[in-house]
Amino acid sequence: MDRDRFVNLWERCCDTASSAHPIIDEIEASYAEPHRYYHTGQHIDHCLKQFDLAHHEMDDADAIEMALWFHDIEYNPKARDNEYQSAERFKQIARGVMDPVLEEHIYRLIMVTMHTDAPTDSDEQYIVDIDLSSFGLPWDEFLHDSENVHKEYSHLPTEEFVRRNRRFLQSLLDRPKIFFTEFYRKRYEQTARNNISKQLLRLATL
Repeated sequence: MDRDRFVNLWERCCDTASSAHPIIDEIEASYAEPHRYYHTGQHIDHCLKQFDLAHHEMDDADAIEMALWFHDIEYNPKARDNEYQSAERFKQIARGVMDPVLEEHIYRLIMVTMHTDAPTDSDEQYIVDIDLSSFGLPWDEFLHDSENVHKEYSHLPTEEFVRRNRRFLQSLLDRPKIFFTEFYRKRYEQTARNNISKQLLRLATL
């Protein structure tokens, strides 16, 4: 993970008396937890590369970038509220050193990565699209990511994992558009649909 990048972002967003170094230590430790295979520092690096492609299009790029760093800081495959726990952990870290309005905006951006409700503004649309952008990777990379997600759910019987995964993938495919922003839709919509369709056929054989 790019420590200097995070330090610079934290210093732009927070009271200069707040040291970013213990925070990035904490972030790195979380994403390096041994039960993670997909939701690792590599996922954050991928998201930041996608962010860099479109940051000039965003209303509050710093808020989106900060939310990306924290959006999976809490990850327990057996839990159903990881996004909420991640948002709460961010709030605990930011409280008292970040403007409350910015803190609340970042909190909402983390929460929207639950992918249960449609994003309501441009910044929410961008972070949702960034989080889903791996669906638009070349097939081999998409498949590798899918296998890593499966490893995180090794506590589930294969048939239960497949059932849940197919339900989520089908919900994406059933959308009129997977990506909410024109920027990412142009780049990834068709590839993502092809990957998801191919993966649904593959899962049907497991």
